[in-house]
Amino acid sequence: MTPRPKTLAEVATRVIAGATFRMELADFLDEFYQSPTATALHDEPPRMSEKVAEGHRKDTYLAAVAEHLCRQYRFPTGEWVWSDDLKLKTPHFAYQSDEARIFLLAD
Repeated sequence: MTPRPKTLAEVATRVIAGATFRMELADFLDEFYQSPTATALHDEPPRMSEKVAEGHRKDTYLAAVAEHLCRQYRFPTGEWVWSDDLKLKTPHFAYQSDEARIFLLAD
């Protein structure tokens, strides 16, 4: 059995190698919440853009996860999180209905 990823960079590396993004991120979060460390969030993950399906969205999602966890645990945020290429040009919604999008935008 493969050990859980201990860093966000490891999540991206595994996804590029063919692992499932959702599972790797979930395993990382399980590991992180057991023992939160700034080191797990510090290193810039390799970019998944143009390497996997929806790679750019996944790259931006990892940056958002890093920012959220750094704020939550009062860790310093790595400069890589603020990179211009880690911003979506249009909002992405998990829900596809117009009503849900309006709710999420307003909330």
